[in-house]
Parts: sequence; C-alpha cells; structure tokens
Amino acid sequence: MSQRTERRGIHVDQSELLCTKGCGYYGNVAWQGLCSKCWREEYQRARQKQIQEDWALAEKLQREEEAAYASIQGAQAPPSQAPSQSQALPPQAQPSQASLGPFSKFEEKKTNEKTRKVTTVKKFFSPSSRTAPKKETQEGKTPSPSISRQASMETDRVSKDFMDFLKNLQKPGREIHKQCRAFIESMANKKDLGADELSECVQDFYQNMSDRLMTHFKGNSERVERVMDQVEKYIMTRLYKTVFCPETSDDEKKDLATQHRIRALHWVDIQMLFVSFDEEQPEVSDNVVKAITDIIEMDSKRVPRDKLACITRCSKHIFTAIKITKNEPASADDFLPALIYIVLKANPPRLQSNIQYITRFCNPSRLMTGEDGYYFTNLCCAVAFIEKLDAQSLNLSTEEFERYMSGQASPRRPESEDGWPQTGAPAADRAAVNPVLAELHQNLELLSGLDRRQENLMEAAQSLQSDLLSWQESVEREVQGILEKYPLEIRPPAPAAIDADNMENDRLPPPLTPQMFAG
Repeated sequence: MSQRTERRGIHVDQSELLCTKGCGYYGNVAWQGLCSKCWREEYQRARQKQIQEDWALAEKLQREEEAAYASIQGAQAPPSQAPSQSQALPPQAQPSQASLGPFSKFEEKKTNEKTRKVTTVKKFFSPSSRTAPKKETQEGKTPSPSISRQASMETDRVSKDFMDFLKNLQKPGREIHKQCRAFIESMANKKDLGADELSECVQDFYQNMSDRLMTHFKGNSERVERVMDQVEKYIMTRLYKTVFCPETSDDEKKDLATQHRIRALHWVDIQMLFVSFDEEQPEVSDNVVKAITDIIEMDSKRVPRDKLACITRCSKHIFTAIKITKNEPASADDFLPALIYIVLKANPPRLQSNIQYITRFCNPSRLMTGEDGYYFTNLCCAVAFIEKLDAQSLNLSTEEFERYMSGQASPRRPESEDGWPQTGAPAADRAAVNPVLAELHQNLELLSGLDRRQENLMEAAQSLQSDLLSWQESVEREVQGILEKYPLEIRPPAPAAIDADNMENDRLPPPLTPQMFAG
C-alpha cells in the first residue's frame, strides 16, 4: 500500500521536452529528441557522410576492377607481343572505359543528389528559369493525375483563398504563385521517393521561400509568417493525397500497432494515471468530450497547421477541465497524464500517420516554439508513453498487468466464485472499474426509466380511449331515449289564398276600371 501512495503521477521534466542539443527549441521523439532545425542538420550531415562513403567505396571498387582487368590482360598476352604492348594500349583502354560505365552512372547519380538543393534553388528562384522550363513542358509534358484530375471542392476553395490573398501582394504575389505551382508540378514526379526525401523537398522549399520573403519584406517576420501560413495551406492541400501516409513508409503499420495497443489498454482508468479532473462534474465532462472530439477531428484536416490547431484546442479543453476540478490553474505535471487519458479514451484514427505528417511537412518554426509546439511535443510524449506502458508505469504487479492486458480480469471489478463479474455490484464499484462502464450503466438506467414512463403513457392512452368509447355510447343512448319519449310529428300545411295573410285588404281602394272615349 505504501508503494501505491508514494507514486504521485506521471512526471516529465520540462527540460526533457526541449531539444537534446540545447538550442532551446522543443524536441520531438520522432527526431530522437532533436528539434526540426537540429534534426535537419544531423540528417544532412549523415547523408553527406553516406555519400562520401559510397564515393570512396565506388573508387575502391573501380581501382580493384582496373587492377584485375590489367592482370588478366597481362596473363593472356603472348611474349612475342610484349614489346608491342605500348601499341595495344589504346585498344585496352576501350574495355577499361567500358568498365567505367557503371561508375560513371553512379558518379552522375551522386553528383545530382549532392547538387539537388542548388538545382532546386535555381529552378524555383532564378529569373532565367522563367522561360527555360516552358520548352521542356511543352514538348514532353505528361500531366500527372494529381494535377489533371478535377480538383475537389476543398482544393478549389483553398486555391481561391490563396489567390485572393496574393492579390494584396501584387507583384510578389504573382511570383509566389508561380513558384508554388512549379513546386507542386515537380513533386508530382517524386511519388516514388521515401517519406524523408519528400519531407526534405518540402522543407527546402519552405526555407528558400522564407529566405526570399524575409529579404523582400526587410526582416518583417510577422508578414513572412502570414505569407508562409498561406503557402503551407495551399501546398499541402494540393499534395495531401501524395505525401500523407505514403506507400514507401511504414506509417500504416504503426497506425495499426498503436490502435491495437490502445484497445488493449481500455481498462486503464483515471486513478491509475493520477488524472486531476473529476468527470462526475458536468462542466468537466463536457470539456473531456470536447477534447476527445478535437483529437479525433485532427484526422479530417489536410493542412499541418490545422491539425496542430486541433491538438491545441484539445489541450486547452484539458487545462480547463483540470482548472474546474482543482479550482486553480493546471500545471504541466497535471496536463501530461490527462492527455494520455484522453488519447486512450479517444483512440484517434491514424494517430501515427498524423503525427508523422505534421513532423515532416509542417512549417518548422511552428513546431520549435509557441504553444502549438509545446502541445504537439506533449502529444508525442503521450504516444511514446502509451507504447512503452508497463506494470511499473501504472504501479501494478507484472501478474496483474498481464491479466488485465489479456482480458482475464479487470481492475477492482467484483467477481463471483466462477470468475464472472457480479451483476448486482454497486454503482460506485462499477464507476471505479471503468468510467465507460459507469456511463453505460447510467444510460441503461435512464432507458429503464423511459421504458416505465412509456408504459404509463400507453396505459393512460388506452384508458382515455375506453372513456371516449363509453361516453359516445352514453350519448347515443340518451339521444335515443329522448326521441322515443318525444316522437317527432310532421303535419302537412293547410292550403291558403295568396292574400290570406293580408289583414287590411278591405281598406284598399277599388281597382281601376278602363273608360272608353269616343272620337
């Protein structure tokens, strides 16, 4: 018991959320604790090192191949031809040049890969590139499905908003739109690249665009950030189906593993995580429901910034729920366990894919600083904690943890002798087992009350119907009795003259008699 009381909850030092390089920005578990800036530097350094190692290996293999070829030619040549070997050098050089073919292709590939960034910059930002690509596109351009297909309503709306926004920038707006269109067309031919390579392309574009905007707006970071937000929204809406959970990555496999893991942990309750809010309070329960809705809604968004906004809203609802419960502002130590509980209760769809999508294609400045970066870093920590959750993390024995994970038992659930849960368990015990079960039982009780009210209503309706029938019969009997007691007699009317009703006919003057006049 003392072991249980010693543990006060899940604690993560705020320094652990920062970049391990000590730059002061927020780190990310997916980047081995580094921020996006340091991770890109490490990634580029490692890739450059790999290119140099491949280059050295290719040169070594080339020298060995040339040495082996020279030894074979020297062994096959007759002694009489030894003096004329100097004359035979040009023919021998031809196979040597043929053997250089694979190495030349390798060298060309590595050179192109090394100078990719320079080529990208020239392609999108040099004035001379405005007319050159048109010839190539007119000659052999094959429109990709993502560009030639009819755009969805959301894509059309985003494109219209982007154009309206660029109109205010006038000439720079036209140049920005041209560069964005060129970048989208170039990305249509890079579907076979890996997720990291796609991320590198997008991040390079962000960096180059941001540098040019910073120069144009003379260091006004607020205007640059507004423009970059619109650029990100336009670019990622158009590229969403291509870069979200690409086929070259294992994001879908990670999604299924995380989803199964969360389902297996359905028995974890508030008490085990030491969450600092009380769902029995209506306001707290409403904020918990809103937080769950926001974290689930993240999957329906296309733009990384919009997905981050869902995470931010979810986190703010969690802070509100904790504040209502404790009657004081929530701390960081209270927030992380509550976020873990919300993720377990929501089981968001494609959680790993959404996290990787934000990590790869969001504007890096948004992830390194600000409340969005802080909440996103905490979400990554919560997911990492769920993946590594064990008996010690929940202050349980290994046997208990294994039984709960296998479904053989449930925490603090009253059981009968045969091992099945008792149906007559008190409501408080059911609530302690799992809030979801407590809510289920509460809903069942409400349904039972509604059923009883429905039965009472039906009985009242039937009683009213019988009363109406009996009233109708009583009225009919009463009318019939009156008719029998006072039968209706219809007498024919007596004939009368036309003027019989005129009582003053005698006072009328006599009728006029015609008179004859003789002519």
